Amino acid sequence: MTMVRKGMLAFAVSAALGLSSLARADILIGVAGPHTGPNAAFGEQYWRGASQAAADINAAGGINGEPVKLVKGDDACEPKQAVSVANRLVDQDKVAAVIGHFCSSSTIPASEVYDEAGILTITPGSTNPQVTERGLTGMFRMCGRDDQQGQVAADFIVDSLKGKRVAVIHDKDTYGQGIADSARAQLSKRGVAAVLYEGLTRGEKDFNALVTKLRGANVDVVYFGGLHTEAGPLLRQMREQGLTAAFVSGDGVVTDELVTTAGGPQYVKGAFMTFGADPRKIPDGQALVEKLRAGGYEPEGYTLYAYASLQALAAAFNAVGKTDSEKAAEWLKSHPVATVMGTKEWDAKGDLKVSDYVIYEWDDQGKYHQK
Repeated sequence: MTMVRKGMLAFAVSAALGLSSLARADILIGVAGPHTGPNAAFGEQYWRGASQAAADINAAGGINGEPVKLVKGDDACEPKQAVSVANRLVDQDKVAAVIGHFCSSSTIPASEVYDEAGILTITPGSTNPQVTERGLTGMFRMCGRDDQQGQVAADFIVDSLKGKRVAVIHDKDTYGQGIADSARAQLSKRGVAAVLYEGLTRGEKDFNALVTKLRGANVDVVYFGGLHTEAGPLLRQMREQGLTAAFVSGDGVVTDELVTTAGGPQYVKGAFMTFGADPRKIPDGQALVEKLRAGGYEPEGYTLYAYASLQALAAAFNAVGKTDSEKAAEWLKSHPVATVMGTKEWDAKGDLKVSDYVIYEWDDQGKYHQK
């Protein structure tokens, strides 16, 4: 073979490989949340769900024939860090879309970055109403809102617990105070005024002074808006001081880590929380649940929410034929998507058209069950 022919062959092979590489370029999707820090349990749920979804979507051909690759963004539930993560995902990683964040106080500022960059974003777990009330065209959520969740909790306190002297406590964060205020407002509508309304500080562990106030107010129900990191110690110290008031919280405690932070299942027994109807029991997701359990992982909390979020992104991008966030957002607001959590539909704001919050109760084995 002549040198010319060898050169032409080498060029042809190189060009073919280059075209092949271009044809199979990865679709980068950010998965942003608290992957480290005290709330890392939720980041783990996000990552597990999204990772399995990416594997399954790739096995079925990817998005428009191209493989999905996830990029982890760790915000530790810190707003400033969330903005840094968002800028990195946009400018450095060049993601096509984002699944995240978790804490509403992180999602809200980070979403401004994504909106400016025109990147489609769907949060599996940020429930503060302001996430979707700011007119951002590419912001969606796979969960409900605190004004829905707080109402369910308040009605349960009045109708089932027959609460008369209710204390409302929050962690001063966007999510925690937001959901607490929602519950408080609904309690007021139902004729029950909070006898105590106070905020505590995230990271704090000694709540004995607060428990003394709760005892002094003779409360029969304590509603807490916040995360498991503070809910656990508060609950334990309530019981250690002999306060038997019912304890009710929201989806910020939907993790087995609540048992750890409380110091054992004996302290969480009988505690209540609001969360979506157990996604592990939805027929559409049974095969996935069995697959994850077979691999030694229990898909608790937001695992299936993250999986469904990637399903929604993939469906939209496949439908419009490219990773065009503007067109994909328009498509999602006018088309249902089949997910492992059932068929989902969104309104013009990016909120789910149907929310399904219910009450769960923790047992003496440290497990929660839908009532």
